[in-house]
Amino acid sequence: MQEPLSRLIDQGRGLTPADLVLKGGRVFDLITGDLVETDVAICGDTIVGTFGSYTGIRETDVSGQVLVPGFIDTHLHIESSLVTPHEFDRCVGPRGVTTVICDPHEIANVCGLTGIRYFLDSAAQTLIDIRVQLSSCVPSTHMETAGARLEAADLLPLKDHPQVIGLAEFMNFPGVLMKDEACLAKLQAFRGRHIDGHAPLLRGADLNGYIAAGIRTEHEATTAAEALEKLRKGMRVLIREGSVSKDMHALAPILTERHSPYLCLCTDDRNPLDIAEHGHLDYMIRSLIALGCPPLAVYRAASLSAAEAFGLKDRGLIAPGKRADIAVIDSLETCHASRVFARGVELTPAAFAARPTTAPVARASVKAPRVTPQDFRTGGNRVETPVIGILPGKIITPHLTFDIPPVDGDKRPDLDRDLVKIAVIERHGRNGNRATGFVQGFGLKRGAIASTVCHDHHNIAVVGADYADMALAANRLTEIEGGFVVAEGGKVLAELALPVAGLMSLLSFEEVRDALIPLRAAAHSLGVTLEEPFLQLAFLALPVIPHLKITDHGLVDVDRFEVIP
Repeated sequence: MQEPLSRLIDQGRGLTPADLVLKGGRVFDLITGDLVETDVAICGDTIVGTFGSYTGIRETDVSGQVLVPGFIDTHLHIESSLVTPHEFDRCVGPRGVTTVICDPHEIANVCGLTGIRYFLDSAAQTLIDIRVQLSSCVPSTHMETAGARLEAADLLPLKDHPQVIGLAEFMNFPGVLMKDEACLAKLQAFRGRHIDGHAPLLRGADLNGYIAAGIRTEHEATTAAEALEKLRKGMRVLIREGSVSKDMHALAPILTERHSPYLCLCTDDRNPLDIAEHGHLDYMIRSLIALGCPPLAVYRAASLSAAEAFGLKDRGLIAPGKRADIAVIDSLETCHASRVFARGVELTPAAFAARPTTAPVARASVKAPRVTPQDFRTGGNRVETPVIGILPGKIITPHLTFDIPPVDGDKRPDLDRDLVKIAVIERHGRNGNRATGFVQGFGLKRGAIASTVCHDHHNIAVVGADYADMALAANRLTEIEGGFVVAEGGKVLAELALPVAGLMSLLSFEEVRDALIPLRAAAHSLGVTLEEPFLQLAFLALPVIPHLKITDHGLVDVDRFEVIP
């Protein structure tokens, strides 16, 4: 409920005590770059007074600390945190994150509008502000089998929901350039609203055409040159640092005070173990400053510039009339929050415990047929074989070619060349599709790992050196309603159940974090060299990221935008 204007005015003028005053701290002014010692007066959920002295009904001493606007993650998939929106709220809020702009297309690809409505219902209860972009690509392409399909007409009834900003990342950039009828219908339906982009490596005239369709923001730039071209052409660029997609170091050189009004920060996909070990946006902030970026530029990108880019005019500054979203930190350089306020409410364990919660959806969503070791054989007479390459820290995958001669009608793993099998198994109960291929870069020497986190269709993805272990891991996923499994020698070494749509746990984020430690260790015991093997595996199945991917339809040449015969 909004505060009466008369209360805001009187408390701002100091005629009546403010509801809450933060006293003794220094505010980081994102307009001038100055650190100013001042009280901050709050009425209800709104900042009403700065740059002065105030008295309050409640007064909180923040002496010796720095006050900055709450951080805004401008693009993420909460599902990739492996916990529900309520647990994500509790996980990142105390780190200074007070607004997130999420695309729930992971759960939407499993259960359609039911998943999006689950996020909207949860957003009404969380303490941080969860804003939703309506998922534009369900499925992301015609070359995969998802659990749902959403067209423009399906999304329009949610267009004016108070938590909805606009249309989420338009991943099917070839569809835009080819003027695909369904793509144009969605763009037309949201014309004039915020439309988020997704166009890795798109440059030149093709980029012009993509932007001309009304797409405003983009998070897939992986080099400074690519990001600068997108900036010059009017896009707001979101600097990303997720658990797999790590672009922060490459883009740090462009984060200057001159560019900062047009740059934002995002995590895209980040799991609880990485958040616990390193942090969330707070990690990006201290890392960027350590890389030499000016603190003013970094904190602008983390809050004010983010708010401006997405039309959130009520936040991003510690100033009268703005939402009382405030992080109290030890210093600009280290960015460790001791207290966080979201809409004037301090994010304490008691505050989180008092929230209502929403019942989970999409249980028992893994409906894959049982597989046998024989199902992972790869036939064909051609020795020349396409292989998916892995670049650690990137979701772009090279299209490699190796000679793999068939033996008894099967192309087998070649561990000496780090060539192991990868398979995708349709799990939504639609057609029972299976596809196999090869991947190089895992380092796997034995056993198998499998997952139902498989962007964006979220079928079962399994990679392995042993067919029997691949079958064991894949079949176990159905039994636990989805998640991650590591198997070797006919035994399950470690697993994590994700029963909410095969994507999210019902456990606390602390329990999920603790479960990921032995899971990662089990994967590494098989020889895996990747820091984050499970999310890396998930992105090998996303056919809108160059260059070679695999779905349940087969290997996909993303550059040609076609399934390889």
